[in-house]
Amino acid sequence: MSHVLVSLAWPYANGPRHIGHVAGFGVPADIFSRYMRMAGHDVLMVSGTDEHGTPILVQADEEGVKPLEAAHKYNRIIVEDLHALGMSYDLFTRTTTGNHYNVVQEMFTSLYDNGYIIPKTTMGAISPSTGRTLPDRYIEGTCPICGYDGARGDQCDNCGNQLDPIDLIDPKSRINGETPKFVEEEHYFLDLPAFADALNSWLDTRDAWRPNVVRFTRNLLDDLKPRAITRDLDWGVPVPLDGWRDRPDKKLYVWFDAVVGYLSASVEWARRSGDPDAWRQWWHNPEALSYYFMGKDNIVFHAEIWPAMLLGNNGKGTHGGKPGSLGELDLPTEVVSSEFLTMEGKKFSSSRRVVIYVRDFLARYDADALRYYIAVAGPENQDTNFTWSEFVRRNNDELVAGWGNLVNRSVAMAAKNFGEIPAAGELHDVDTELLASTKEAFTTIGDMLSANKVKAAVGEAMKTVAAVNKYLADTAPWKLKEDKDRMATVLHVALQAVDDCKTLLSPFLPFSAQKIHELLGGEGVFAPMPRIEEVADLDGTGAIGDGSYSILTGDYSQVPTWESRPVKVGQPLDKPTPIFTKLDASVIDEEIARLES
Repeated sequence: MSHVLVSLAWPYANGPRHIGHVAGFGVPADIFSRYMRMAGHDVLMVSGTDEHGTPILVQADEEGVKPLEAAHKYNRIIVEDLHALGMSYDLFTRTTTGNHYNVVQEMFTSLYDNGYIIPKTTMGAISPSTGRTLPDRYIEGTCPICGYDGARGDQCDNCGNQLDPIDLIDPKSRINGETPKFVEEEHYFLDLPAFADALNSWLDTRDAWRPNVVRFTRNLLDDLKPRAITRDLDWGVPVPLDGWRDRPDKKLYVWFDAVVGYLSASVEWARRSGDPDAWRQWWHNPEALSYYFMGKDNIVFHAEIWPAMLLGNNGKGTHGGKPGSLGELDLPTEVVSSEFLTMEGKKFSSSRRVVIYVRDFLARYDADALRYYIAVAGPENQDTNFTWSEFVRRNNDELVAGWGNLVNRSVAMAAKNFGEIPAAGELHDVDTELLASTKEAFTTIGDMLSANKVKAAVGEAMKTVAAVNKYLADTAPWKLKEDKDRMATVLHVALQAVDDCKTLLSPFLPFSAQKIHELLGGEGVFAPMPRIEEVADLDGTGAIGDGSYSILTGDYSQVPTWESRPVKVGQPLDKPTPIFTKLDASVIDEEIARLES
């Protein structure tokens, strides 16, 4: 079994997260993590809130508060939402901690010492109304290469080319629509061209990646340019160089400190675990696996820039060098990028009210209903449209009438006729065939999940549910009142198959898996959930200082194994209550009205 690092994109702490966010970086990664733990791997799932840069400053200005106050507020909201969704983080932290500042500065220093960070004079974009630096991603215009009119200042999503804001035709600020002012600035840059050969060689070994990620990354490597690593801002990680360290107007660019967060979160988790070096099992281990989950707009940072930074830390670019103080670090095993989720045919937009926040969704609907929709109809390989009619249909037809009804009628019949899980008598071919198929499903679905084929995996699991429903229809135990032995056998087989399906579906539907576990007489925790903890900063050297903050963590050491387990004959059964909530069709019009109000 392997050490498996699961790294999730860091959500900005400038507002609540909507369901489009968790469809891309969240739920697929949690499904993968839960399965990998059940398959016996040692999983470390990390992330946190991204709290530096202009987005936080803009939000703080709008609310009339300081940046740290805004970050505190939205960090707590995001932590609570992810907790409610059952996201099984080993550590969900934040980028304003002293630990994060220290690790980011160590990474900068190792790159600088190896010659991969170079000084350069550049033309920076400034907001004429505020005087603040505008991040590349907050500037949009027409691509000078392909003519696409929605290109950003760092790249064009249409042709995949890396850009500078000054290259854009008719550039405009996404914050207020004004035309940026370009001024000469002195900054440090990551020398990306120095990694072209190493990145291409590494990418040649990534044959299992999703095609969209490989294609996009190949295009990026065709035209590498040095990338700014510092910015004229007063909010961010200080630049650890003499003459820059104490400057209030120069900070590390937010993209740089955010990607280092995967490493800093691993280090923080280890320090909090009581074994400060435990993180090295996931970062210094050639046999370890690492998976990075995000939306397609983040591919450039995870498939090009972060691997380049790791190579530079390791001394593996054209300038050579030696590993820095963090040691030689492993490169990603796979970058798992999802496409975009739209809502009722429109792009998610908080400003245009085309949005439903995770918190609002979970206040009205079950977490498993959202997790299931994302798994079965999410943007895994192509842009996908969320509609309320499809959400209601899948909830009612597939969860309630399909899986939930199977559980309820199987348990109800056994409880009514025997009061317990009955023993099986002589098995007929139809019985052995069903039990063989549910056992085989563990291999089939496990192989799909290990390859991050979530949609195919949940589809196969629901096919197994359908097979059990067909078995009940064919054997009709309710007609066997005169043959109690055969009824007992059929219901035993049905309950065994239900128990298998519960396990197969638990990565996708952990809340209902726990309910079904208890319904069948199981004790203890079957699907471990995260918990929120208030912790003190470990170092006091970040923006948080000596303050405390909320983290997500959990104990996932007692997860069940990914296999069929015999149900316990004689286990008392009570009359069940419904597992899922059926939704009235009126929900569709109500939610669309909310969207349009």
